[in-house]
Amino acid sequence: MEQNQSNGKATASLVLGIVSIVLIFFGVYGEIFGIVCGIVGMILAVKARNENPSGIAIAGLVCSIVGTVLCAIGFVACACVLGGLASASAALQ
Repeated sequence: MEQNQSNGKATASLVLGIVSIVLIFFGVYGEIFGIVCGIVGMILAVKARNENPSGIAIAGLVCSIVGTVLCAIGFVACACVLGGLASASAALQ
């Protein structure tokens, strides 16, 4: 029974990692949800890896880390662009 539960957590972490990577392309709100999905995916991957080490758990951990980092970079980039646009708009008036 424990092996099935661990495989479920590993699969869920892999799916959440892939979702966080895909959400990079959906703007600021997608990146916020991507960061949340990536963090939850990392937590599930670590729990699955502690219970039953498997390749799916490692893949879920890697995808979750990559998705979280890319979403954070995209979020910061969007914030910088929006700040620059607001600054340029204020300078024109």
